[in-house]
Amino acid sequence: MSIELWHCHNSRSLRVLWALEEMQIPFTLHNLAFPPRFRHPEFIEINNLGTVPYLRDDTINMTESCAILVYLANKYGQEHLTISCQHADYGDYLNWLFQSDATLTFPLTLLLRYGQFESQERQQPQVVEDYSVWFLARLKRLNEHLVDKTYLVDERFTIADIAVGYSLYLGQLLGLDQHYKPQTKSYWQRLQQRPAFMSSVNVGANEADYFISKAN
Repeated sequence: MSIELWHCHNSRSLRVLWALEEMQIPFTLHNLAFPPRFRHPEFIEINNLGTVPYLRDDTINMTESCAILVYLANKYGQEHLTISCQHADYGDYLNWLFQSDATLTFPLTLLLRYGQFESQERQQPQVVEDYSVWFLARLKRLNEHLVDKTYLVDERFTIADIAVGYSLYLGQLLGLDQHYKPQTKSYWQRLQQRPAFMSSVNVGANEADYFISKAN
């Protein structure tokens, strides 16, 4: 069993865990408390960034959740979860994968840091408010796209849905899902009903006392 995943409940590593469950390929899972670089100092010897996800596959070591999705799907022949570069939707497929982190998850990390993780005197309510608005504004393209779509590309579930789905999940944890458009709520509900998501979402919860579990 060559694949190893280091995971924290509710973190970006959920993307990878969810994908591995969808792919039904064997792996070893290491559950860590968040933030692992402080709660598990020995983890720095494995990943000097101290971040999750961290994936090891023989001599390959990876830290970026969306890149790991692409790697696993291509390396392990999961064509049903990918889009061919010859496909008309290939550009959209790549764009959703990259947008999921750079555009959607990024503002949520600022909400987490300045609304919950920092000490009381260092919290920044204005930053939380501003980036909540930013996140909801950055959902505009997704909202429009989902008006007549079941999934993001090719009318079937792919790793792009896993990548974007995590962003919607994190937004839900922060209480922003009350502002999701009806079509985006329906899309997110479809994703949550997938057996692979349901078997992944609570993994490591007992280790996660520091990480957000419910919006305040």
